[in-house]
Amino acid sequence: MKIILSILNLLLISNILIAQGNIEGQIFSKSSENLIPLPGVNIYWLSTSKGTISNEDGKFSISSNSNTNKLILSFLGFQTDTLLVENQSNISHVMKESNLGELDEIEITERRKSLQRSYLSAQNITKISSEELLKAACCNLSESFETNPSIDINFSDALTGTKQINMLGLSSPYIMMTQENIPFVRGASQVYGLTFTPGPWIESIQVTKGTGSVVNGFESIVGQINAELKKPSLSNPFFLNAFASANGRREFNFHYNKTLNQKFSLGVYGHTSQRNIVTDNNDDGFLDMPKTRQINLLKRLQYTDAENGFVGFLSLRFLNDTKRSGETTFNGRSNNLNLSSWGSEIFTQRVDASLKIGYVFPLITYQSIGFQSAYSKHNQESFFGVRDYNISHESYYSNLIFNSIITNTKHKFKTGLNFSRDIYSENIDTDLYNRKDDVFGMFFEYAYENLENLNLVAGLRLDNHNNIGTFLSPRFHLRYQKNETPTIFRISVGQGRKVGNIFAENQNIFASNRTIQIFPSNGSIYGLKPEIAWNYGLSITRNFNLFNRSADIILDFYNTTFLNQVVADFEKLQYIQFYNLTGKSFSKSFQIELNYKASNYVSTRIAYKNENVKVSYRDGFKRKPLRPYSRFFFNIEYNTVNAVGKGGRNDFTYNIIGKQRVPANLLYLNGFVASSYNIINFQTAKVFSPKFELYLGAENLLNVRQKNPIIAADNPFGRNFDASLVYAPVFGRFFYSGIRFNLN
Repeated sequence: MKIILSILNLLLISNILIAQGNIEGQIFSKSSENLIPLPGVNIYWLSTSKGTISNEDGKFSISSNSNTNKLILSFLGFQTDTLLVENQSNISHVMKESNLGELDEIEITERRKSLQRSYLSAQNITKISSEELLKAACCNLSESFETNPSIDINFSDALTGTKQINMLGLSSPYIMMTQENIPFVRGASQVYGLTFTPGPWIESIQVTKGTGSVVNGFESIVGQINAELKKPSLSNPFFLNAFASANGRREFNFHYNKTLNQKFSLGVYGHTSQRNIVTDNNDDGFLDMPKTRQINLLKRLQYTDAENGFVGFLSLRFLNDTKRSGETTFNGRSNNLNLSSWGSEIFTQRVDASLKIGYVFPLITYQSIGFQSAYSKHNQESFFGVRDYNISHESYYSNLIFNSIITNTKHKFKTGLNFSRDIYSENIDTDLYNRKDDVFGMFFEYAYENLENLNLVAGLRLDNHNNIGTFLSPRFHLRYQKNETPTIFRISVGQGRKVGNIFAENQNIFASNRTIQIFPSNGSIYGLKPEIAWNYGLSITRNFNLFNRSADIILDFYNTTFLNQVVADFEKLQYIQFYNLTGKSFSKSFQIELNYKASNYVSTRIAYKNENVKVSYRDGFKRKPLRPYSRFFFNIEYNTVNAVGKGGRNDFTYNIIGKQRVPANLLYLNGFVASSYNIINFQTAKVFSPKFELYLGAENLLNVRQKNPIIAADNPFGRNFDASLVYAPVFGRFFYSGIRFNLN
């Protein structure tokens, strides 16, 4: 509480001195030998939310700022420029066209920070840069959020070692997970899909809190996480990452990028990982960590024709992933058939193909059209003890987007059409579940952008789903900054829907011998109706100087209320029950975060989060189990890497994970509340040059472990066996090391 009061005091007493006087200027683009006034350019002072937009004649006026002399110019289709403003009161500048490597609008963020917050967007967006991703203990998307206080990470079960993420109190099925704005982690890949994107492939991750844009679909309820991959034309020609941990994990990543000619660039990306040792530190007869093997290959072809306004990406990917867990004596499926040893194996094969084409009108640079199309085939064959679970998921996705303005560049809009088809085939032992989801959608999104004090985005989409009917999804986001004060207010509201894939999303149930029960409610999918929820959000950001150094404080409050929810009920001993909500269900999340750059080398991040997630179960209104009530987060970075690429990076992260309710089980027939615990992670890197670095690290330095993560481990074929109730780390402390090598 003292920490919160101290931070609030900083919020109340902080202030920024506003200098007098205006800077005026005019922005141009160059066509042949002629200069053309460029309207709609975003102009703002570095590290502030103070900005404006150039008018129809490319002219602008902005009041001077005593805290910085760096003026940022940004516009879609053009290179972002930084101008050093000394004593001049009038500026004339020509912007150069970019290589059009991005199809979407540029997000305006602070460039100096590895974790960048968008100050000028109506949506609450944080960008995790590739530099921030270097702090992760390798090597996939699920391990990329350890230094982000908004995302919680937990284990799905005590067998597979799979990490799941939560945001605003809800799990990943309620978060739209996209890859370059194409839905990716969904359906059959919902649980294990985060491990299918290697971290070294990622250029950046955009985390959007609150209901997302209508452009990408209706399933975003609490937010969107979008991973941008490396671009062949912009990435290093060659990159190598080798990783090894003391617990037997070995990983190898490489990139190869080549410019074929002036318009075509090729990228080949590879990832392989393996873990094949036996560890049983708690002597329960089960592997602490699964044996794993993954091969992941990606090929990307990029086409760029800046002169004529075209850009395109063609991507092909193949994945082969195997996880084996269970008793240490388990030696293959034959053991399970004679009940001599309990074991599990999950074998996944996946093929992905995607095409992105964008066109920016050369003479109307604020107008563009883009087309996205993707296909994936996901096959998972798995068994858990004597129970089989197999799923095949074939997916088609296409999206057509048109961007333009209404009257002037302050009034922008996006509109388009999309179509998706998902074909599922599931079987649990002898029970078969087959279906086809066809969705036709259209959307319109209006944006008003007055960067001085007001931004708003209002969107509406209409979808027709062959299994759940026709419905509307409204979304609204607003940013307001009174006059030129350093305080920014954001509000958001929107509705989302989700078609539940109850088995694919809850595969931890197979890590137990619970009996599965479904209580139908006249729905068309598993007999259940689709989930409907409203999300409401309020965010306050204040920028200030502390000891002549930049700082910001963020207060976020979000409330998600379900009108209809598919409840996964673990409350009854030896059973897992699925049914539609008949009472209340909500998730309330409050977070306060302070970011402070203490020096040129030291950056700190402190956050406290409180979450209240409650559901009406068949036996009463309760907190959702295995959700921490609170979390305290502290991160400090000491970075001495200089302009020539030499130095070091040191990163320390401390978490206090709050109490959690654990449902009824054999050991605690009425359930119990698990105590809070501390997690410490540390990493140090020696950067010898821009080409080569070594890194060392430790995860879970205090060696925190859940006691008895597997219930009834001595009788795994009995009814009481349960490895699904995980509230703390399953395996303890481990150390790792690795190398990174670049060719520029």
